[in-house]
Amino acid sequence: MAKLRKAEQLYIVRSLAQFMTPTEVVKDIKGKFNIDVSPQQVEGYDPTKVAGRDLRQEFRDEFEQAREAYLQQPIHNISGANDIVQLKILSDLLFQKKTNVPMTIKIVDQMQKIMKGFYEKRIEITGKDGGPLESVQTAVSVSKEEYLKARREVVDDY
Repeated sequence: MAKLRKAEQLYIVRSLAQFMTPTEVVKDIKGKFNIDVSPQQVEGYDPTKVAGRDLRQEFRDEFEQAREAYLQQPIHNISGANDIVQLKILSDLLFQKKTNVPMTIKIVDQMQKIMKGFYEKRIEITGKDGGPLESVQTAVSVSKEEYLKARREVVDDY
């Protein structure tokens, strides 16, 4: 097990807060810091996992702040569950499959649909030729005698 400095530990916590898998974090740590860590060691820095149940409060707080900031990133206020996460996954797939042209085109198309709100539920109701709806109000004149007669009939029916 590698001995990690605080900066490296914080990097792991923040990466996990951004929904990276322990295996992805291992590769990332190797590339950025040239340190060999195991996925099990990385998982110990995730307070949502059993392995991270004894994580220091400082790292728990950092995890929660990083997760909240990650999920609150503005992407045109797209509604839905964690669209930023979906875009990250698609971005990763895009770079893995860039030699496969049909797959690359499908991934880019999917990312554009998410970004442009294609999956948002929107209902737009318009009038004729896209104009505003026309409201029609009609007034009915009824004499007092007709009203009382109709009222008696309704009451008698009950």
